[in-house]
Amino acid sequence: MATYYCKHCGQHFSSVTALSNQPCPRHPNGAYRGRHVLYEGGEKETYTCKHCGQRFRSISAMTVQPCPRHPNGSYKGRHSPAL
Repeated sequence: MATYYCKHCGQHFSSVTALSNQPCPRHPNGAYRGRHVLYEGGEKETYTCKHCGQRFRSISAMTVQPCPRHPNGSYKGRHSPAL
């Protein structure tokens, strides 16, 4: 059975429909101000931030922390997983 992850918060779902029907607590527009968005990469042992290159064991661990090299400014956005 496939597992689908949200690229903003790392929550996992059993279907894309279930993922896209719920609001995301770590959405860039603010908590619960947008829906989960599908992470299109595969499952990995470590995930790399596309802005700064830092590595994490999970998407949820990655997206909790602010990124020092975020395009909106230093620490003005969260890490984001690279594909």
